Amino acid sequence: MAIRLLAALIALGLLHLQPQLAHWRGDAGFRRWVNQLADISGAARVLFTVLVPVAACALVVWMLHRTPLAALLQLVFGLAVLLFSFGPHAYEADIETILKAPDQQGREAAAQALCGDCETVAWTTADLGEATAYAALRRRFGVLFWFFLLGPIGALLYRLSRQLGHDSSLALDTRARTCARYLANALDWMPAQLMVFTLALVGHWDAVIGAWRRWHQQAAPNSWYLSNPGFLGAAARADVLTDIEGGDGYTEERTDSLHELRRLRDALLRALLAWLSVVALIVMGGWLH
Repeated sequence: MAIRLLAALIALGLLHLQPQLAHWRGDAGFRRWVNQLADISGAARVLFTVLVPVAACALVVWMLHRTPLAALLQLVFGLAVLLFSFGPHAYEADIETILKAPDQQGREAAAQALCGDCETVAWTTADLGEATAYAALRRRFGVLFWFFLLGPIGALLYRLSRQLGHDSSLALDTRARTCARYLANALDWMPAQLMVFTLALVGHWDAVIGAWRRWHQQAAPNSWYLSNPGFLGAAARADVLTDIEGGDGYTEERTDSLHELRRLRDALLRALLAWLSVVALIVMGGWLH
């Protein structure tokens, strides 16, 4: 776990200094692999497409454990996988581009980079907040969750599943694409849940948890894999639309999209620091034992 934490800190530091590193996604080999499995369809195609690269990654990890410089090589390999898995570009840089745009037209155009599965991002406070939360999940928190849990294997599994399920440029049959989306949605579910509670801790607890509860009350039992984690979008909307002024409990609607985007950016940064702090405490606890 200590090596994973160090790799994550280095990767995040590099992306802060050089956001263009998140563009490093040479996926031509993966695309060729997807095309080579055209004779297989449905769930079997998804299984082979994702598990073969993940199994190769697991083999590399196993081999690195048995080398003289195991810790250093594991760090380098974990860092490489993380930089590949973060992307297709740094969402923090996308937010900065929106905030620094010279005019409204430039801001609206820049906001489209936040969009993953959606076609467009409408210029409203709620839609911007929702798109930012999903971008943070899929370009940071989801990757880190599975990396901390399973190492490079987990990060690669998450990234390839996301690409396979939501990249419309990949040639997949309808059943395979549906199964790939089920897998991607399932992998999103747990980190999205943790994101909601972390966002509530660093933001507006009542508004965020209230939106989370309402979504789950209306959701189908199998929504955890059938659809995107809509509870995260609902929580982000509630967080950016509601602000508690001082200590008087007065609630007002927020309509300044740029102000709320800055605030949500800062809240997500605090949430990320909270995740890293928890992992650091786990590492320190392991050392004490």
